[in-house]
Amino acid sequence: MSYKIHINTAKILVVDDEPEITEIVDTFLTENGFKVKTENSPEKAVKRAREFKPDVILLDIMMPGIDGYDICQELKANPDFANVPVIFLTGKDRSDDMGRSFKAGGDMFIKKPFSCERLLEIVSIVLMSTGKH
Repeated sequence: MSYKIHINTAKILVVDDEPEITEIVDTFLTENGFKVKTENSPEKAVKRAREFKPDVILLDIMMPGIDGYDICQELKANPDFANVPVIFLTGKDRSDDMGRSFKAGGDMFIKKPFSCERLLEIVSIVLMSTGKH
């Protein structure tokens, strides 16, 4: 199923401290019509979000220094980002982590490793649910 025609103007910010992950996700989502920016420094994630004004944020949880929960809470406290969906990407799978993700303001929780096709499907569903398709 192709989502290209519905999402060609959507902007996605990918925040992960692993450059390999951001590169793979960036390439795949760009090839599928998204405008993508990446950030490998958790300390710079909020600044990058303010500059780029994404429609969706893909956010790793476990990063050195500031974790994804803290970044999400900081973003969601800002009225400009209160309604921007955050999809957490994580290698963790315990239910308390999932609960903590939602408590921090996350909208979805995707376990690593994930397929790019599954990620595309989830991003597209989130965009459609917000009316930004």
